[in-house]
Amino acid sequence: MAQILDPLPSDKEDKIICCYVNATSQIQVARITNIANWYFERVIFPGQRLVFEALPAALLEIHSGMMASAILSDTIPCTRLCIDNGSDSNQSTPEAAAQPSNAKSSLEPFNRKTPVTKESLTMAAVG
Repeated sequence: MAQILDPLPSDKEDKIICCYVNATSQIQVARITNIANWYFERVIFPGQRLVFEALPAALLEIHSGMMASAILSDTIPCTRLCIDNGSDSNQSTPEAAAQPSNAKSSLEPFNRKTPVTKESLTMAAVG
């Protein structure tokens, strides 16, 4: 898989294909900064799946937060996100591999619908 803007250093042959899924409701920024002569940064929208090529030693940093302020929320070894390891018997699914390291093991159903009220809103007079 070729990365047009920032290819991996050409002297590296042990490339792996990885997948990360933004399972949050916030925009995230994914970065890899620990590989010499290579910088990787992508914006990942909520629900978006990011498939990328990396080296086994790479660490994917996930930054999340509001507009101009983002905090480092997780660092995931790319070997945990690997979807193409060459063997058919021990392949992990991207959804399982892309869970943040501090995520709960069991997810509960979540209802995102906001209740609709038919009450009229009154504004206080400023005086």
